[in-house]
Amino acid sequence: MNHPLLAIPEAFHRGQHLGITSVCSAHPVVIEAALDLAKTHDRPVLIEATCNQVNQDGGYTGMTPAGFREFVEGIAARVGIDPGRIVLGGDHLGPNPWKHLAPDDAMAKAAAMIAAYAAAGFTKLHLDTSMGCKGEPAALADAETAERAARLARVAEGKTGKLTPVYVIGTEVPVPGGATHALDRLDLTTPEAVARTYDVHRAAFEAEGLSAAFSRVVGLVVQPGVEFGHADIVHFDPGMATALSESLRDLTGIVFEAHSTDYQTPEGLRALVGGGFAILKVGPWLTFALREALYALDAIADVMEGHRPEGRLIAAMEAAMLADPDNWRNYYHGSERELWVQRHFSYSDRIRYYWPGEAAQAAVEALLDRLRGRPVPAPVLSQFAPNVSGTDAEEIMLAAVKNVLRVYEAACAP
Repeated sequence: MNHPLLAIPEAFHRGQHLGITSVCSAHPVVIEAALDLAKTHDRPVLIEATCNQVNQDGGYTGMTPAGFREFVEGIAARVGIDPGRIVLGGDHLGPNPWKHLAPDDAMAKAAAMIAAYAAAGFTKLHLDTSMGCKGEPAALADAETAERAARLARVAEGKTGKLTPVYVIGTEVPVPGGATHALDRLDLTTPEAVARTYDVHRAAFEAEGLSAAFSRVVGLVVQPGVEFGHADIVHFDPGMATALSESLRDLTGIVFEAHSTDYQTPEGLRALVGGGFAILKVGPWLTFALREALYALDAIADVMEGHRPEGRLIAAMEAAMLADPDNWRNYYHGSERELWVQRHFSYSDRIRYYWPGEAAQAAVEALLDRLRGRPVPAPVLSQFAPNVSGTDAEEIMLAAVKNVLRVYEAACAP
C-alpha cells in the first residue's frame, strides 16, 4: 500500500495542483472538526503531534504517542470516519524538548521518542535536529544536522508497521508557534540552501545504509516568506519565492513543507501550494478560532441570561495563566496591559497550552452547562460571532474551526 502523502510530490512534478493540510493540534474540538471535514470530502486527513505536546514522557498533553493515537481514534469512532483515512505525523522530532541536556543524552531521548512514534503507527515523520544542545551553538552546521536526522531515521525504520513512513527534512526550520519578535525582517530560504540541505541529508542517509528510506523523503522544510507574531502577519509574496519554487524542479519526489502558514489569505495559501509549498502546517490559527468562539459563547450565555457580558471565561483563563506562567512568560513582552492583551489575543495563541488544564476545563464545562439545551438566537450569535453558524455551543465551536480548515481545503484542492 502506497503512503497517501506520496501523491503530493507526484502531482506537483506532473504540473498538477495538489496539497494537504497538516493539522497540528491536540485539542479534541480541532481534531473532531478536521476528521468531520475529511469524512465529508472523503479524503485523507493529516493530524500531527509535536515533540513538546506528545512524547515518551507525556509532553504537555500528558500523552505518549500510543496514547495520542488512541485519543484520535476515539474521536474518529465518534465522527464515523475510517481510521485508515487518518495519517498521523510527528512534528519537530528531535532533541528540542531536551536541548538543555548534553548532546548524547538529548539524542538518546530523541531516539526513544521517534521509536515510540514509529511503533505507534505515526507514518509522517518530520526530523528536526537543527538546534544545538548543551554546550553547542544555537544552530548546528548542516552536515551535523543531517547526520543526527539520519540516526533518528534509522531508529524509525526499525519500528515500521504495515505502512512504511515518509520523512520531512530541513535545516532552516522556523520557530514553532510563530515569531516572538517584531517582524521587520524575514529571510527566505535560498535555492543554494535547498540544494545543500538535500545533498547533505542524502549523503547522511546513505552513510547509515538508508537509501531506501531517503527515497521516501517527501518534504523539505523551508522559509517561503510567511510568518506571524503577536499582532502582525507576513503574507506570502509569490514573486519573492519564484527562485525557491524553481529549485524544486530538480528534486523529483520532493515538495516543500511550509510552517507558520497560520492567518495567511486564501489567495496566499493557494499560491503556496501552487509554488510547491504543498504541505501546509497550521495550528495556532485553529485554536485561535476556537478561543474566539469560546469567548463569544461566554458573552452569549450572559446575554441570554438577561445581563451584559461579564467575562467569566476570560477571568478564569487569566487566573490559570497567571498561576502557571511558564508557557507564555518567555514569549510575551511589554507593559502589564500589553501582556494581558497578548495572553488572550496574540496570534501566537499561547493560551492553547492552558485548555487541557483542570481549571480551564472546569470553566469551559461550566460555560457549556449554561448553554446546554438552549438554542442560540441568530441575532445574538451574529453580534458576537458573525461569521460562524450553528445553534448550540458545540456546533458553534466546531463551525469556527471548520471555517479555518475550509480555507486550507480550498487552497489544497486540485
